[in-house]
Amino acid sequence: MNGLRHIPLINGVKPSWATMQVLIEGVIITGITAINYEDKQDIQNIYGAGQNPVGRGYGRIEYTADITIQRDEIESIRKSSPTGRLQDIAPFDIVVAFLPIGGAKIANHIIKNCQFLDDGVEAKEGDTKNEKQLNLLPSHIIKT
Repeated sequence: MNGLRHIPLINGVKPSWATMQVLIEGVIITGITAINYEDKQDIQNIYGAGQNPVGRGYGRIEYTADITIQRDEIESIRKSSPTGRLQDIAPFDIVVAFLPIGGAKIANHIIKNCQFLDDGVEAKEGDTKNEKQLNLLPSHIIKT
């Protein structure tokens, strides 16, 4: 160690669900209850002489995303479809903004060129809210 003691931040606020905003086409989505997105890349060791890798090969990057939103938000988004199907909405961007309380923006993640892969309704007796997880197909993700 360098002799400095770690002093925790008193009353610090870390990024959390409460400090995050999700925007679709520039509109803040308040009825969102979950968002997931990731990228995976095919990375493999390349072998030559000997038993150990002599290099590494990098393949394609695949992006996935899904959102869980409440029925009223889904129906608002549906209005931009020419046919009423979510899958027929033109590609759109989703911005995930991390905005800590009382501080400056930490980061923006932009999920680019999303299209809905599915549509539907899930409801059962006793539900007090109606929400649906919708799968998305993004082209790429920009993290700033």
